Amino acid sequence: RRPEVVFHAAALKHLPMLQRFPLEGWKTNVHGTLNVLEAARKAGVTTFVNISTDKAAAPTSELGRSKRMGERLVAEYARCYPGTFLSVRFGNVLGSRGSVLHSFREQLRAGGPLTVTDPAVTRYFMTIPEACQLVLQAAVIGEDGCVMVLDMGEPVRIVDLAKNLIALADADAEIVFTGLRPGEKLDEELFGDYESDDVQVHDKISRVRVPAQIGRASCRERV
Repeated sequence: RRPEVVFHAAALKHLPMLQRFPLEGWKTNVHGTLNVLEAARKAGVTTFVNISTDKAAAPTSELGRSKRMGERLVAEYARCYPGTFLSVRFGNVLGSRGSVLHSFREQLRAGGPLTVTDPAVTRYFMTIPEACQLVLQAAVIGEDGCVMVLDMGEPVRIVDLAKNLIALADADAEIVFTGLRPGEKLDEELFGDYESDDVQVHDKISRVRVPAQIGRASCRERV
């Protein structure tokens, strides 16, 4: 196969699982990304798009750290090889596999309660069509070695989402607060404090530079 464009969306993204088994995050989100990057390079891919996450901005969890390293590996390939290698960073996608919406629906079917970590916790959300459209846009206008950050709008309180689902289902379910999990943030960020050079390149997309993940060998040695 000789694809021209590759969208690398495979990842382990379950935060509590990766806090417990960080090596699994390393194998999939770091080594897995490196494997796909190398395969893309050997196939002569012209555009490589890595799907990242807002948890990679100022990471505090194993998930965020592994995805941040993936962003840096993509930047390293951009530095070393021809073609366009970039990442796209965004928050939660409503209805995607493992999303809080699925968890709440399952809890409602079971009669409740709905579990929320903290009454003040917020997250960014977009729909599947919005995410797909913006990823395609970012692939077209994205710059080599950069992270294209999607505009997620205003963050949503998870407890409000739970209340709305209970009301829509006309259910009599409680909401139970379980406490923030290790590595979990109260509010997610789309940009780290060190990413002050962001530039808006589209009404819904910004660009930030990423330092390359430089290994022991130089680009010339690896070629």
